[in-house]
Amino acid sequence: MPRKKKKQSKLRRMLSMLSLAAAAVILFSIFQVLTLRFVNPPFTLSTTYDRVVQVYKGEPWQKPAWHWVSLSDISSHLKKAVLASEDQRFLQHRGFDFIELKIVLRDLTSASRTRGASTISMQTARTIFLLPSRSIIRKLLEAYYTVLIEILWSKQRIFEVYMNTVDWGRNILGAEAAARTYFSRSAKYLTREQAALLAAILPSPRRWSPVIPSEHVRWRQKRIMAAMDKMPTL
Repeated sequence: MPRKKKKQSKLRRMLSMLSLAAAAVILFSIFQVLTLRFVNPPFTLSTTYDRVVQVYKGEPWQKPAWHWVSLSDISSHLKKAVLASEDQRFLQHRGFDFIELKIVLRDLTSASRTRGASTISMQTARTIFLLPSRSIIRKLLEAYYTVLIEILWSKQRIFEVYMNTVDWGRNILGAEAAARTYFSRSAKYLTREQAALLAAILPSPRRWSPVIPSEHVRWRQKRIMAAMDKMPTL
């Protein structure tokens, strides 16, 4: 067989193997997302990564406080506060808030760069399916998983998973654990003020406290409370 034909044959085999590998990865990711449409995730990759890092550093590992509850068992005040704080157009977009993205891009030239364009869908995708990283590959995978959960899950399911897995402080996962830890009550019985305080610390839950709120957290609480009445009920 001529050398040129051998090279072409080898290239075809390589492309075929790559195509099969890509198809396998896509099918596996669809299976992952479909499964978690009906089954609550037993862990998140973010907390697993934290545990591995702590073990590697020789630090004692503390099991996160985590109490999964249905969306109906979370105070409407907290649900509206989180929407007001994190993603006000959650029910309107399909995973990516391009209006918010334009505002962020516009604000890049200003002195204040406090806004973020990550939607609740994007945050859910990276918490459940991806390891912490700032690489381009992770960003692409985050976008890919965001599209998948928007297609395969309802908005209520996305929000329920988010509310139960979001980082609300060191070793505090989800709304129920946050409500019990900070206010010694179930998430179902949070007051309007408590809900707004919890939502206010979400951008930096390991630095800010809803129990001893700083002036900035109080300012965020007031802004969130002003926007809560405009938020939909989920």
